[in-house]
Amino acid sequence: MEQVGKFKLYSMEEVLDKALGPIGTKDRDEHERRVAEAVHAYRIGEAIKKARLQQNLTQEQLGERIGVQRAQISRIEKGYSISIPTMSRVFQALGVTTATLDLGAVGKVALW
Repeated sequence: MEQVGKFKLYSMEEVLDKALGPIGTKDRDEHERRVAEAVHAYRIGEAIKKARLQQNLTQEQLGERIGVQRAQISRIEKGYSISIPTMSRVFQALGVTTATLDLGAVGKVALW
C-alpha cells in the first residue's frame, strides 16, 4: 500500500491477496488458472482474426466455409466458445495446413 496524499493506493497483487488469498491457496490458484485460459483463448482468437483479415474475408464468409453463423465467428475471435475441433475447422478453412500443441514436458501433439 502506498499513501498518496489522503488516498491509499493498493497494487493489484495486494487486492488479489486480500480478495482471494495468496498464490498457493485454492481460490487464488483457480483464479490464476482461469485468467491464463482466457488469455490463451484471446490469443487464439486474435490469430484467427489476423489470418481472416489477411485473406480479406468477412466473418460471414469464414462462417460459411465452416458451416456456422457470423456471430459464432465473432465469439471465436473474441476468445469465447472455442474448442479444439472448432479451432481445427477454422484454421483449415483459412489454409493453415498443420498445427501442433506444445504440452511442455509431455511433448508436442499434432492437431491436424
